Amino acid sequence: MRLLAVCQVDRPGGPEIGLLRLLRRLERRGWDIALTSPGRTPAPELEATGWPWEPLELGGLEHGAGARAVASWPRARKLSRDADVTYLNGTVAGRLLPALRGKTTVLHVHDIVDRVPRHWHGADLVLADSKAVGARLDPLDVYVIGCPVDLDPEPREAPWPARASAGGAAAPVVGFVGRLVPRKGALELVKAAPAIRAARPDVRVVIVGDDPYEDEDSAYATAVRASSKVDHVGRVAEAAGILGQLDVLVLPSTQEPFGTVVAEAMAAGTPVVATRVDGLPELVDDGVTGKLVEPGDTAALAVAVLEVLEHREAMGAAARAAAQRFGADAYADRIEDLLLQRLPGTQSSEERRRGLHDGAAT
Repeated sequence: MRLLAVCQVDRPGGPEIGLLRLLRRLERRGWDIALTSPGRTPAPELEATGWPWEPLELGGLEHGAGARAVASWPRARKLSRDADVTYLNGTVAGRLLPALRGKTTVLHVHDIVDRVPRHWHGADLVLADSKAVGARLDPLDVYVIGCPVDLDPEPREAPWPARASAGGAAAPVVGFVGRLVPRKGALELVKAAPAIRAARPDVRVVIVGDDPYEDEDSAYATAVRASSKVDHVGRVAEAAGILGQLDVLVLPSTQEPFGTVVAEAMAAGTPVVATRVDGLPELVDDGVTGKLVEPGDTAALAVAVLEVLEHREAMGAAARAAAQRFGADAYADRIEDLLLQRLPGTQSSEERRRGLHDGAAT
C-alpha cells in the first residue's frame, strides 16, 4: 500500500510529530510512504525519515493565501497519481481536496475551526484529534482519533540545573513545556509562581519553550523570558523524554484542540494542571490524574498546583495508567483499519499484521 502524506507546514510542530509517529508504524506494516511539505528543502525531521519528499506549496493562513494552493493542484494530482491513499494532515492541506477527486483521501483536522468549507465533504475519511474538534465539524462524518503518544520515550537529562531543597532532597519542579504563544498560557504560570513559592518555597518553576514562529506574537515570548520568577529553558528536542523529570506539568491554554504534551506527561507518570478548555477535559480526569481550572484564573492555578504536589504519587500513577489509551501503536491500528476499510480488496490491519509476522517467521 502506498501513502502520500501532505504536511501543511515546513517547520514541523505537534501535528507533524504525530503524523511521523503514525507513518513509522505504517511503514513497519508494509506501507510505502512519501512526503510533501512547503519549502525548497525538507525540514530536518522529514529528511531524517529517509522517505521520498517533494515540495508542494499550500499557502499560509493569511487572507488570500489559498490561491497559492489552487496553483499547486496540478502538481498535487501528479504526486498522488500512484498513491493508494493521500493523507492531508491539517486544514490548510485540505485545500487540495478539489484537485484529488477520484483519489482516496484523508483529511485530519487538528484545529478548532469556525466553519466547514464545502470542499471538505469530498474527503473519504475525516479524522479529528478530540471530541471538541469533532463537534465543530458538523455535518461531516467524523472519527475522533486522538493523538499518538510514545508510551516509553527514551529518558533525557533535565535541561535545568539540579537544585536541592533545604532538606537536601531534590527540589520539586513545576513546569510548562511548549511554544511561547498567548494561547498556550505560559505567562499564567509565571504570574502564579509567586503564590506557589510563597506556600512551597522549595518548589522550582521552569518554562521550557522557544520563541514563536515569525508570524506570531514575539512580544509575548519576550515577556515570559524576562520574568525573574521562573527559570527559562529554550526549546528541547524530543521533549517527551524530559516530562518525567517534572513533578507537575502545567498547561494553562486558552485554546487546546487536544494537548499532546499533557498526554505525554501522563504517560511519563507526571500529573497535570490544565485549563478546562476544548480537548483538555477529555485527557485530564479532574482530581484523579491532575486538576482542571478555568482559563485566566491565576489564583486557582496556584492552588491546583499545590494540591497536585500534595498528591503527586497517587495522581502520577493514575495518569500513567490513563495514558495507555493514547499509545502510538494502538493509534496506528485504529487509523490503519479506517484506511483499509476505504480501499477495496484489502485485508484488515490484523490480517495484514498476521501476514507480515508469518512472512518474517518463514
